[in-house]
Amino acid sequence: MNSPRPTGVPILRLGDVLVTGLLNELDDRSAVAFTDELTERIAADGARGVLIDISRLEIIDSFVARTLMELTTMSRLLGARVIVAGMRPAVAITLVELGIQLTGVETALNAEQGLIALGWQRTPEGPGRDHVR
Repeated sequence: MNSPRPTGVPILRLGDVLVTGLLNELDDRSAVAFTDELTERIAADGARGVLIDISRLEIIDSFVARTLMELTTMSRLLGARVIVAGMRPAVAITLVELGIQLTGVETALNAEQGLIALGWQRTPEGPGRDHVR
């Protein structure tokens, strides 16, 4: 099987959680490539959670919304929980005005809250305790 073509969207691993984000310039072709790349990483890394930060996304269209819903469904089938974090008020308003419901998509106000919901936490800081678990 061919590995997906990298999209230029970074996908970071924090333990068993993958962290990524969507940029404003995401077109339809890039959205499909991103979905392929992220699902491959979920399977390859055995990720149990995925955080998708959309705080840099200023607008959203129906295709990107559908892509987020499909990505959530595919990730669940692969055993990973997806949380979309950082939705701007204008994006939420646009989704409602367009009648688009992100069915099955969990959201969090920001990336930190999303990571906490996925069970990832930073240990208390102090001497010799600057690591993450």
